[in-house]
Amino acid sequence: MANKNRGFLIVVVVLVIIAFVGFSLSPLLGGLLEANQQNSQSIPSPTQTSAVDKEADLLAQARGYELVLQREPDNLTALQGLLQVKLELIQSGKSNIEEVIAPLEKLSELNPSSTDYNVLLAQAKAYTGDREGAAQIYRSLLGIKPGDLKALQGLVSLLLEQERPEAAIGLLQDTLKAAPVKNQVEPGSIDIVSVQLILGQVYAQQKRYDEAIAVYDEAIKLSSEDFRPILAKAMILKKQGNTETSQELFNQAIEIAPAEFKDQIKEEASVNYDSEAQASPEANSIETKTEE
Repeated sequence: MANKNRGFLIVVVVLVIIAFVGFSLSPLLGGLLEANQQNSQSIPSPTQTSAVDKEADLLAQARGYELVLQREPDNLTALQGLLQVKLELIQSGKSNIEEVIAPLEKLSELNPSSTDYNVLLAQAKAYTGDREGAAQIYRSLLGIKPGDLKALQGLVSLLLEQERPEAAIGLLQDTLKAAPVKNQVEPGSIDIVSVQLILGQVYAQQKRYDEAIAVYDEAIKLSSEDFRPILAKAMILKKQGNTETSQELFNQAIEIAPAEFKDQIKEEASVNYDSEAQASPEANSIETKTEE
């Protein structure tokens, strides 16, 4: 069961969202925190010694940027440099998440419509326990860009962490309802299929599979050449034991998917098929007869 859930999340979150948005929507700071926790060896090797030298250099750079910012608080180059250095120091365990909030807040203030700065700031706030502050940032960004997928996914993830699935569903449904008018004013401002995919993901996580499939069917009708809703539907049907139909959908997704995703989809389809076959009574019966 754990492997199935893992496979489902990998396909829906990684292939469906990240591959086509170009930005990892899983918490950016999570990997940095893990790196921080793993950096605990006590006897320095030659490699670690060079790492110490690098850390000293990064600390010196951080001090330099901070001195510039004391004189010029709005210096964009210094703010960006300080943020980059702080993130690298977090990786080496010489800084913490709290220290990136100040430069991110300033960068966000100077670039209110910048998705990346705002999403990273929201994630930093969420990691430090300020979930309300994180939600406020996501909502402010969505006020400027109602169809921003990074902000939508970030806020949805935050609401699910707070065990508020209905709020997450309502947010996505409202976005879809507003899409026709918004897209008339600014064509392409809301990617309807991608929002439907996120909504289907939420339904699936809540085990509301019929509703998830209905959303994916709407997405397939809207964009028949998009492999993502076909793949997402295949995963749910496979989870429900509908092997024949799901395999047909897997094949369809493989056929129309961009080349760089075909192998991963094939692997996912094969893993699910093999694990299902091994667990089925029919498979066990065949194995028994073979042994006899």
